[in-house]
Amino acid sequence: MKIVVISDTHLPKRKKGLPTRLLAELKDVELIIHAGDWQTIDVYHELQSYARVEGVYGNVDDLELLGLLPSKKIIKAGGFTIGITHGHGKGKTTEKRAIAAFEEEKVDCIIYGHSHIPVKRFEGDILIFNPGSPTDKRRQKFFSFGVIHLSDKIIAEHIFF
Repeated sequence: MKIVVISDTHLPKRKKGLPTRLLAELKDVELIIHAGDWQTIDVYHELQSYARVEGVYGNVDDLELLGLLPSKKIIKAGGFTIGITHGHGKGKTTEKRAIAAFEEEKVDCIIYGHSHIPVKRFEGDILIFNPGSPTDKRRQKFFSFGVIHLSDKIIAEHIFF
């Protein structure tokens, strides 16, 4: 199973639309995960034209998204349990807040955003993954998003452009 993971699109504030590199990857995807800061519902609808979309709201999302999406979500995909949160809040780092959001849950992977900093690491058996941002790279050399392949294990990679 192929999953495209994005966060912090901030559309239309940061760019006019989703980047060509991301759109190319969406052509053969089975699931899209968005970890918040979509900005408007239009991004959600556009992504739905490619595949099923799972996501959470972020700290800059409009009221329509807040009414549609939760602040944290757990999904099952390809036999794995994936926790999704944006990671905003007070105290701790973004990553520590994201991990704390699922400390009472049994998850195989935690996906978060907010910092715009790509992260791929393991904490014990749990994959901790931040895709970065495809439209607002904030102090990063490249824009980025993630691709996760699920088989008998989780294989995650960043796509930098």
